[in-house]
Amino acid sequence: MDPKNGSSVTGFILLGFSDRPQLERVLFVVLLIFYLLTLLGNTSIIALSRLDPHLQTPMYFFLSNLSFLDLCYTTSTVPQLLVHLRGPDKSISFSGCVAQLFVALGLGCTECILLGVMALDCYAAVCRPLHYTVIMHPRLCALMASALWFTGFANSSLETVLIFLVPLCGKNKIEHFFCEVPPLLKLACVDTTVYESEILFFSMIFLFIPVALITFSYGRIVRAVLRIKSAAGQRKAFGTCGSHLTVVSLFYGTTIYAFLQPSNNHSQDQGKFVSLFYTIVTPMVNPFIYTLRNKDVMGAMKKVFCRGSI
Repeated sequence: MDPKNGSSVTGFILLGFSDRPQLERVLFVVLLIFYLLTLLGNTSIIALSRLDPHLQTPMYFFLSNLSFLDLCYTTSTVPQLLVHLRGPDKSISFSGCVAQLFVALGLGCTECILLGVMALDCYAAVCRPLHYTVIMHPRLCALMASALWFTGFANSSLETVLIFLVPLCGKNKIEHFFCEVPPLLKLACVDTTVYESEILFFSMIFLFIPVALITFSYGRIVRAVLRIKSAAGQRKAFGTCGSHLTVVSLFYGTTIYAFLQPSNNHSQDQGKFVSLFYTIVTPMVNPFIYTLRNKDVMGAMKKVFCRGSI
């Protein structure tokens, strides 16, 4: 990929929130706290899934993948944002921008597929409990995890190449706090309709196939739960997948909203805050959503802490 891309661009300026210096100070403190909580929560999920034998199940295997993914996604953007919030230098190199976009797109695509696979796991647990261990065999889980990570980053490679083939004609000020598709396309000095159509096509594939899988899984789950006669059984079944459905709603809701924003100044500001939500807030709350009402995870935490205090 040619760093100059038909222009003199060798780096970019991430404008972010530079037009609001007072907000930058507040955001620095808030985002630093959120980032530390993200590291703590997701690292705890991964560690507990490794340490407690009761959590070495398909559900927690995929949850560990989600936690690792959230750690990577947040770390790919937030540390740089914190540096930019504290100083006048808002620059990022061309190669740094390419790498950031590649990682962000790869992790985003991977999470789309992962949430679909986790919905399938919920379906197997609720609708096929007697065959669950056969359906969600550890080898199959490992194969699905490998496939979704590979597919996510293969798609990211393609989209990243398409984005940086667009001529920029010297424009290098990105109206965002990290390198993302919509603000990068706004730097183009040519009609980007064809590029946008190609990117939209691939994005829709990675959006609607997991959504279809999630819809199918939860349609079957609801039907199965409604056939359970006892209220306690219904609560247990809904509790098994309720956390996942909350995470799905947060992720897809903010992502779709961000990419369907019209291109005007007001929506640019809105888009930055929506991006903050899915780059830092969602990865931070995911571990709490999965643990606050989960007796298995809370029990594992107590065991670890009790063992450490002996």
